[in-house]
Amino acid sequence: MFTLAAFGVALGTLIIVHEYGHYAVAKRCGVKVLRFSVGFGKPLYTRKIGPDQTEWSVSAIPLGGYVKMLDEREGEVDPGEAHRAFNRQSVYKRIAIVLAGPLSNLLLAVLLYWILFLHGIPGMKPILGPVKADTPVAEAGFHEGEEIFSMGERKIRTWDDVRWVIIKHAVDGGKIGVSSRNPEGAVVQHELSLGKVDLDSPDILSDIGFDREPLVLPPVIGEVVADGPAARAGLLPGDRFESLDGQAVKNWSDVASFIRTHGGIAVKAGIERKGNRLEVQVVPEVVQQNGERTGRLGIAAHVDQASMDRLFITVRYGPFEALAKAVNKTRETSFFTLKMLFEMVAGRVSVKNIGGPITIADYAGQSARIGPTAYLGFLALISISLGVLNLLPVPVLDGGHLMYYMAEIVRGRPLPERVMEIGQQLGLFLLFSLMALAIYNDLHRLVIG
Repeated sequence: MFTLAAFGVALGTLIIVHEYGHYAVAKRCGVKVLRFSVGFGKPLYTRKIGPDQTEWSVSAIPLGGYVKMLDEREGEVDPGEAHRAFNRQSVYKRIAIVLAGPLSNLLLAVLLYWILFLHGIPGMKPILGPVKADTPVAEAGFHEGEEIFSMGERKIRTWDDVRWVIIKHAVDGGKIGVSSRNPEGAVVQHELSLGKVDLDSPDILSDIGFDREPLVLPPVIGEVVADGPAARAGLLPGDRFESLDGQAVKNWSDVASFIRTHGGIAVKAGIERKGNRLEVQVVPEVVQQNGERTGRLGIAAHVDQASMDRLFITVRYGPFEALAKAVNKTRETSFFTLKMLFEMVAGRVSVKNIGGPITIADYAGQSARIGPTAYLGFLALISISLGVLNLLPVPVLDGGHLMYYMAEIVRGRPLPERVMEIGQQLGLFLLFSLMALAIYNDLHRLVIG
C-alpha cells in the first residue's frame, strides 16, 4: 500500500505538471480548453470551472492524462468561437502549446534539484576500500584509503558523483583522468580505463574495482521503519543482535548480509535489550533491488557521529549556485537519457534496462521509505525521463506533433491528413511495443529476479 501511494503521488504530480503546461499556454494563446483530465477512459470525477466551463476530470485509467481543446477536426464548432479552435492557431502557437508539456516536466526537475541542492544531499565520501586485483581500478594504480576529488574536469564530492561520471563516459569507452588524495594527504594522479564497463551491471563501481571504505558498525539498531517487518516483530532502537538462527553476529555487516539472503524466511534473532536476552522471530520482506530479489527488515544501524563525519558528507549550495547546479543536472541527465536511448537502438546497451510501471512503482516506494531527499531525487529523474521521451519524434507523442509542425513550416502548408493518420498508427504501434517490452522486463524481474 505504501509503495502504491508513493507511486500514485509521483505519477499524479508528473501528469498534472505536464498537462498543466499544455493548458496554461493554450489559454495564453487564446485557445478554448474543453477538458483537463488526469487519466484516460471514463471520468470518475468531473467539475466545470471558469468562464469557459472547462471540465476538470479524474478518469479511470491512471496512466497519463490529456488536455482536450476546441478543434474543428474533432467536431462542429460554433462559428463565433472558431477563432479559438486549436487548428486555427498559427503553427508557432501550436508549437508553443505542444512544447509546453515536456518543458514543464524539465522545469519541475530544475525546481526539485534546486530544492535538494539548497537543502543538502547526503552521500558517502569517495574513499576507497580494499582494491580488487585484476580490475581497471587496480591497473590504474589506486590504493586503499585514497579519496577521489576530481574526475576529468568534474569536481567529485560523493560516490554518487563517481558513479555518474563513470556511466556517462563508459558509453564512449576510453580513459578518464582521476585525481585523489592518499591517507597522508598527497595528491595522486590516475588514468582509469573505462573500456570494460558493463552498463547492464547493477553495481558498476564494484565491477571495475571501486569498493567503498567499509563502515564497521556494532550490530545495534538505530532506527526502525514504521510498519516494517522489524517493527511488526517488536524490535526497537537500541536492540543489539547477538545471533541470527544460531549464528553469532559480530557487526552490522553480518546482520545485513544474513537478512539479504533470507527474504521471506522466518529468522530467529537473538537480541540483547537493556541487559536482557530475548529471542524474536522476524520475517524479512522480499524486495527488488538492482534487479535482484533481496530481503529487508526495515531497520538502520546506530552510527556514532565520529564515524558519520569521517565517511559521510552533506553537499549543499547557496541559492544562485544551487540554481545553476540544478539547471546543469537537468541538462546533463536529459542528454544522457537521449544518449542511452540511442545506444539501445544501436544495440550497445541492453533493452532489459527499460522499466515499466512495476519497476517505477518499486523505485518510488524504495525512495519514499529512504526519505524526502531520495523521493524528490527520484521524482526529478522520472520527470526528466517523461519530458525527454515526450520530445522524441514519434507520432502520438508531443515530439511527433512537433515533427509535423516543422514539416508544415518547411512546406508552407500542413501535411496531408493521410500521412498523419499513417504516422499516428505507426506511433501507436511503437508506443504499445515499448510498453509491452517494459512490462515484460518488469515481470521477468519479478519472476526470475
